[in-house]
Amino acid sequence: MDLEPSPTTSDLEGAVSVFVQHRNRLFGIAYRVLGSAAEAEDVVQEVWVRWQKTDRSVVVSPVAFLSSTTTRLAINVAQSARVRRETYIGPWLPEPVDTSADPEVGAQRAEALELALLLVLEKLSPTERAAYVLREAFDYAYPEIADILHLSLVNVRKIVSRARKHLSEEQRESVDTAEHRRLLSVFVSAAQTGDVASLEALLAPDTVSLSDGNGMRGCARIPVLGRARVARMVTYPKLWRDAEPRLVDANGSPGVVVYRDGRPIVFMTLAASKEGIHKLMWMFSPSKIAAFLGSRARLAPALGPTAAPAPAVALP
Repeated sequence: MDLEPSPTTSDLEGAVSVFVQHRNRLFGIAYRVLGSAAEAEDVVQEVWVRWQKTDRSVVVSPVAFLSSTTTRLAINVAQSARVRRETYIGPWLPEPVDTSADPEVGAQRAEALELALLLVLEKLSPTERAAYVLREAFDYAYPEIADILHLSLVNVRKIVSRARKHLSEEQRESVDTAEHRRLLSVFVSAAQTGDVASLEALLAPDTVSLSDGNGMRGCARIPVLGRARVARMVTYPKLWRDAEPRLVDANGSPGVVVYRDGRPIVFMTLAASKEGIHKLMWMFSPSKIAAFLGSRARLAPALGPTAAPAPAVALP
């Protein structure tokens, strides 16, 4: 990553310009570390406050300063969030973001953005997660990461290597976007019509369904495992009664928001490999659905015009 000197950022107008230029990158770092768009936005706003108060005339590289501040704040938030999530009722899932406006959410590479991978990243410590994200998604050099995390170069290399190994053991090779979209469309159609046989044909034998509702009534509080059990569960008539599924772009992959009477009731996406759909992720929590629907505006610069959300596309 290039370090660019910036002699013109000592005035507030220059500070705004630099911050807006790098804002999506900062959000992308914080979001991947935290798995929450709302928490990431809070971090970015705090970075902006600190950037205003900094003596910018002595900052050699604004992007290095902003990235470093964002990462350290995100690690602090992640450490406290980890404690809060221990009291969460049922499965906790990362908050999805609408990526129709920015498919890579500020990154140089789109790694560590899929919801299934973000979920696995939660098993790493906040520092391990940050090191992996900076290296794999944003292509920071090891010395830069060492400086940001206040760790030795050798330690950073070991952390990233361990994280890669851990994630490779947990992850499967994903299908491409076109196949993902096809599987999602067929899955929703079969679930709506109660076609259990077609659903079982789509699912991998060890498929798991995770429902994030934090104790909401009617929301599964434990993972549902196995092809047959998952196929029967997702045909639940009450879920699909008068439902209007709309295709959306979430975390670089297709997802679905299900509406009833014009009100969003659940967000759903899946993870699939050549063996079939192996993970279903359902967000019933109203706050997470609202965060997703508002996330396209979040990805627009906070200090500039706010982008209007694109209309969802109805599934065939």
